[in-house]
Amino acid sequence: MDIAAATILSKRVSDIYAARCNITRDDFWYLAKMQEELGELTSAYLSETGRGRDRGGDTRCAVADEVADLFAQILLFADHQGIDLPEALRVKWGRYLPDL
Repeated sequence: MDIAAATILSKRVSDIYAARCNITRDDFWYLAKMQEELGELTSAYLSETGRGRDRGGDTRCAVADEVADLFAQILLFADHQGIDLPEALRVKWGRYLPDL
């Protein structure tokens, strides 16, 4: 799946979530959701590595789920801000690779 398709998927799921939970997604919401998902990823990773409470279940799957959630929220934030994420990555990180 490419970035555009992942963004569309994320937006569709976010629309469902917002409708079900009666959430107004404003500028702050997009930022706060990234922070929330980073916290959940941190918690899952701490559990997986024995540094947090044992939540039972497949900890590797929990970490992968939280990485996916955070990635989706980053895509949503970038889209909401009008940021072309692949281009921003090329400009920011690509400058270290002169052959790009």
